[in-house]
Amino acid sequence: METPTGEVTQLLHAWGAGDRTVEDRLFELVLPDLNRLAHRLMRGERPDHSLQSTELLNEAYVRLLNARERDWQNRAHFFSLAARVMRRLLIDHARGRPKSPKVAIDNFEELLRGREAQTEVALSIDGLLDEMATAHPAWCSIIELKFFLGFTDEETVDALGIPLRTVQRQFADARRWLYERLKCPAKQNTTSS
Repeated sequence: METPTGEVTQLLHAWGAGDRTVEDRLFELVLPDLNRLAHRLMRGERPDHSLQSTELLNEAYVRLLNARERDWQNRAHFFSLAARVMRRLLIDHARGRPKSPKVAIDNFEELLRGREAQTEVALSIDGLLDEMATAHPAWCSIIELKFFLGFTDEETVDALGIPLRTVQRQFADARRWLYERLKCPAKQNTTSS
């Protein structure tokens, strides 16, 4: 059953203002979407990942509870932050994972280097998204909604209340911005456009 966006936004406003009585209803409404988000993010991880989607969801839930007194703008803002929290949890998990010893088996070293490279790319993207959130917050919201939450253009338009063409243009600008910085890491510290 689809939840009216307005109810979630109203509950978020009350919750952010300190009304703990709405917490159960709020999470009852958002939990199915948070669960889908955790599953979607875990599908992008390696098959033998030691973290399960339920653990990711539980950790994110605890962090969101600790952020209850934020100035919640709306449902999209909540899910954007939830996606960011889950992304950070995955990054932290990857950072804390001990490196496996490399065994000289045909192609095995290349496979391990590939996994390490993926972790490095994920860490780079995480840092770039933090930079983007400061320099271009609208772009960051669009990236989080479309990439991490899997929103369509139309869902992004509804969530952010901006025209479709603006969403498409800003998404293209944000992707280009990320690509340029991933391709040329030296630019990260010298330009902020």
